[in-house]
Amino acid sequence: MAAPELILRELGLTDYQSTLTAMRQFTDSRVVDSPDELWLLQHSAVFTQGQAGKAEHLLTPGDIPIVWADRGGQVTYHGPGQWVLYFMIDMRRRPMGVRDLVNLIERCVLQLLEDYTISAVLKPSAPGVYVADEKIASLGLRVRRGCSYHGLALNVDMDLEPFERINPCGHQGLRVTSMVKQLPGVELNLELIGRHLMDIAASMLRV
Repeated sequence: MAAPELILRELGLTDYQSTLTAMRQFTDSRVVDSPDELWLLQHSAVFTQGQAGKAEHLLTPGDIPIVWADRGGQVTYHGPGQWVLYFMIDMRRRPMGVRDLVNLIERCVLQLLEDYTISAVLKPSAPGVYVADEKIASLGLRVRRGCSYHGLALNVDMDLEPFERINPCGHQGLRVTSMVKQLPGVELNLELIGRHLMDIAASMLRV
């Protein structure tokens, strides 16, 4: 049986709250034959708290806004230079469980980083993708009516200072990194990296 139709969207730099609203509306309006979609975008600077988020992990947010999100996990930071890929998937049609989708998302990031000669690993005790002990990509999902939204955030070429204002993903002392930090002196094309990430995810979903 052929995989469900998949639409790829590049949304540019977006406001987090309006994008969250759009994801919810998209999910709630889906019918049985609605195509799945991948949304590739960057967010304006924002801290987002997951469903289990604890205020104690927001250390000194300063002037960066905080938005409560309905994904899993604790607090993270989004900002320009970080690619966000949202997975709007009807999981019942594939079929796949949450763990299956998480595994697919992790494989997408590992493949992208490998293609750029960055050796990354997973940590079962702390979801996400790591280079040594530094986090380079975070994951968070929500499943509603059998459909997923939210997804992954990959640090490419961004200001990492805001991560010092929080306990990233609820882990005190967790350090973060980016592709630029791992490839000093290498000129990275942000747009090409984003499209490559989305293409990898699309290829895995179309199998």
